[in-house]
Amino acid sequence: MSYDYDLLIIGAGSAGLAAAKRATSYGVHVGIAEQADVGGACINYGCIPEKLMAYAANFSSLFSHAISYGWSEFHSNFDWSKFIAAKDQKVEQLHQLHIKYLKESGVDFIKGRASFVDAHTLDIDGRQITADKILITVGAQPLKPNIPGIEYTITPKELFQMNILPKHIAIIGGDYTTVKTAGSLNKLGVKVTLITDLPQILPACDQDFIFCITDIMSQAGIEILTNTKLDIIKKAGNKLDVFYSNHENNILNCDTVLSLILLLPNLNNLYLDKAGIKVSQKGAIMVDKYSCTTQANIFAVGDCIDRLQLTPVAIAEARAFVETEFGNKPQILSYELVPITVSFIPEAATVGLAETQAREKFGESIHCYYEKFQPLFYSLNEHNEKSFIKLIVESNSERVLGVHMVGDSATEIIQTIAVAMKLGATKKDLNNNIGIHPSSAEEIFSV
Repeated sequence: MSYDYDLLIIGAGSAGLAAAKRATSYGVHVGIAEQADVGGACINYGCIPEKLMAYAANFSSLFSHAISYGWSEFHSNFDWSKFIAAKDQKVEQLHQLHIKYLKESGVDFIKGRASFVDAHTLDIDGRQITADKILITVGAQPLKPNIPGIEYTITPKELFQMNILPKHIAIIGGDYTTVKTAGSLNKLGVKVTLITDLPQILPACDQDFIFCITDIMSQAGIEILTNTKLDIIKKAGNKLDVFYSNHENNILNCDTVLSLILLLPNLNNLYLDKAGIKVSQKGAIMVDKYSCTTQANIFAVGDCIDRLQLTPVAIAEARAFVETEFGNKPQILSYELVPITVSFIPEAATVGLAETQAREKFGESIHCYYEKFQPLFYSLNEHNEKSFIKLIVESNSERVLGVHMVGDSATEIIQTIAVAMKLGATKKDLNNNIGIHPSSAEEIFSV
């Protein structure tokens, strides 16, 4: 049977773009459908705006540190509207860059909402298009908790569309996205209250690592309310009253409430049942180890399946799919040793097992190594800022199972050490390496 495309991709986010570019290198005729802006959540209101905001926020501390390095004291004010304008300009530049690359690669960009007619046919705004294989990369969307007054809250998309910063923001959630956002907004002068019904923030991370991040955030003035159940949000003039349980003061008055608690696969109006595609109880598309759905010619990757909801993971899944289906090189993606940045301010990143996970798996053979040190950058001023590194090692093999770091350059350092861990690095291997001096990274070799 003849089809319009060899591969039709639903969603031009990070995973969809990666799949399209890789597939065309094998001579595949590719079409990609997108109803919103190119780039998905990552470019438009996720990873890229988050990191740009963190860069903006970090300048405030750099100004104060500059004085101890001989610079004259000066005062500067942050203009959120100017930042948003610059951010929007960069995002639009990325939109055009991706569209240009798709065109140059021979990918047909189809603007519109896609829904299934059958296993080989999609309806895109009234136009029926067929494909031999279909890849779903529609990502996930923020889901607000079901409590009275939740309509008054905003999501990250609205945060990066605000004209002015709130004076006091309550953030609902406890994962790394929440922690990143809280740290940046705090540095930009916003009073931040973080509210989670969990016993602690970052529940999947190492306990010492969590304690270090929590302590720094608290010292910075971020209020963290754990084991806290939201009851109702009420409008009070230009402000919001947030009522919650399990604390003595059970009401919080703030300007804005940001909900970062849940992400649900963005499957609305896809009509997956018409193509024989099943979803899990969590609402995610069910796939096998090769990203194949319950329909043999349809695949799914990224945040719409029940895996790690991270942009680099979605891109890796997309590329593995293409190599398997079109490159004649079957690939099964490993979800072990995926490095994650869990905080920008303080900077913190992690890879591998937490101590509790390691002890559950290996018992008493686990040994932990700790290092707390002051980076040279802070040695000329009165700021007692420390970096923290923890290594988790299986004693019998000396294999490094986990590395967790809080401090400047943690993201780049953990990214690099993840490669060594993938190759089976041992504590002895690290001890026998010579680091760059002076640097924070060299502490890994002497911890």
